[in-house]
Amino acid sequence: MGWKEAAAPVLTRMPAVQRPEGHVPFRRKMYWTGGILVLYFFLTNVPLFGIETAGNDFFGQFRSLLAGGQGTVLQLGIGPIVTASIVLQLLGGANLLGLDTDNDPRDQAIYQGLQKFLVVVMVVLTGAPMVFLGNFLQPSQQLAQSMPGGVLGVQFLVFAQIAAGGILLLFMDEVISKWGVGSGIGLFIVAGVSQSLVGGLVFWEGGVGNQGLIPTWFDIIAGNVSNIPPLLSMDGVAFLLMQAGILGLLTTLFIYVVVVYAESVRVEIPLSHARVKGARGRFPVKLIYASVLPMILVRALQANIQFLGQILNSSLASMPSWLGVYADGQVVGGLFYYLAPIYNPNAWMWWTAGTSAEPWQVLIRIAVDLTFMIVGGAIFAVFWVETADMGPDATARQIQNSGMQIPGFRKNQGVIEKVMERYIPQVTVIGGALVGLLAVMANMLGTIGDVTGTGLLLTISITYKLYEEIAEEQMMEMHPMMREMFGGGDD
Repeated sequence: MGWKEAAAPVLTRMPAVQRPEGHVPFRRKMYWTGGILVLYFFLTNVPLFGIETAGNDFFGQFRSLLAGGQGTVLQLGIGPIVTASIVLQLLGGANLLGLDTDNDPRDQAIYQGLQKFLVVVMVVLTGAPMVFLGNFLQPSQQLAQSMPGGVLGVQFLVFAQIAAGGILLLFMDEVISKWGVGSGIGLFIVAGVSQSLVGGLVFWEGGVGNQGLIPTWFDIIAGNVSNIPPLLSMDGVAFLLMQAGILGLLTTLFIYVVVVYAESVRVEIPLSHARVKGARGRFPVKLIYASVLPMILVRALQANIQFLGQILNSSLASMPSWLGVYADGQVVGGLFYYLAPIYNPNAWMWWTAGTSAEPWQVLIRIAVDLTFMIVGGAIFAVFWVETADMGPDATARQIQNSGMQIPGFRKNQGVIEKVMERYIPQVTVIGGALVGLLAVMANMLGTIGDVTGTGLLLTISITYKLYEEIAEEQMMEMHPMMREMFGGGDD
């Protein structure tokens, strides 16, 4: 008996959000999307009951990317969902699952059930160390005195809350994907990063260097800032770029322009209908063909590596210095230091007071981060394309089934696949590497609100695609015949 036969009775009965039986009107989709978004914001502001203090956020700069809230019910964010996706991507890429998710409905149900099961496993593996190891979520001593089981009872209560939040987020994502517009994970990332961007613009406390861009310039113009160096000197230029936020503003605008431009760069393969004369179309192969979403997988892998370092540091009495050296909860040396991404300009500018590392150590860390993001971005982009049915074979099959063909070529799926192989694999690798490079560059130069480069890239790209999906939904709402052409008719 294979693993499918053994696991099928359980995996095919996993709880799931029911698919709509027919077409969901655009307005109702927007209601579902808006409702889930409001619920998300609500849950990120519900503090965990039973903790003394939230402690250090071990996710650090990954927090906005993982779309959660430190010390809240959504403590885990989308981390377990993304980590489960990484595992499935690797297993599927190595063809170890043996599931035919294209043609076999039973295998599709097993795959979806397996994904949910892995999310639950990741919720336990990620949430348990946060609660029971180290001082990430310190239990309330006052509550422990009246709680059965004492401190351990409070810890189980806290763990139950964050586990429920992680599983609830999984079903919220499923509601969006089936009843709403776009992807729930993408929507949550946009929501989290947007909060940081707005805060980076209007946050009004902390003084120059800590407050938002608008209050900073208000104070500078109003003369509320003392000891401003001469603006034409090197110190003055450094003040304007770093503390006054000019560099972060320019980097944010540059990344925005590059991503929007890259989304519009495409190779368009002409198509014509085999039976309907004059019916023509184009299949676009975008420069960022796999989208920016594979970057979530790369950054989540880095976040898990850093999480492991934090756990080892809090659990071991004396952690070997070659493995990691920590100060105030931050890694400053050892292997985990070189594997940590560059978060902001202060993390690599050794000539400032931002880092105590030697120049050669900083250069090694930059090289590792660049290699990880560029190579990892390309690899995960390839996995993403294959598992999302965007590869040459799946694309050729979709074109063939729609009755379209490439003018000048025989109407044959193998011929269409060979044409697609000229473009899709190369564009996928180049696009994935480009996105990785942009993410590291944005982190090194800094952005508004100290949003990570990956988070900014994802927000811009997801918002752009959400705009395209809304425009397509409106078009199909106005012209029902278009819905049948795109496969969105009532079943």
